[in-house]
Amino acid sequence: MVFGMATTKITITVDDAQLKEIRALVAAGEAANVSAFVKHAVAVSLSDVAGWREMLAAGLQETGGPLTKKEREWADSILAPRNPRAANNKDKAA
Repeated sequence: MVFGMATTKITITVDDAQLKEIRALVAAGEAANVSAFVKHAVAVSLSDVAGWREMLAAGLQETGGPLTKKEREWADSILAPRNPRAANNKDKAA
């Protein structure tokens, strides 16, 4: 742990089952406390995002540079999260 690092207290919402698993890990000594577990999970996630960003940049550089507008629209249509509520509302309107 780095002393003197600025921190901010926040509120998050997790599934009951997830919290139960986290608390079990804390009880087993696998994590110091719930906050430490969440801080570690966030650090791992941010590291993953940075790694994927670097991999994408390298791949784009090797294959001709940034995506064109058409390529980005295609990728967004494939990768964008779908909103199940919006899909249900469309079905009801039809």
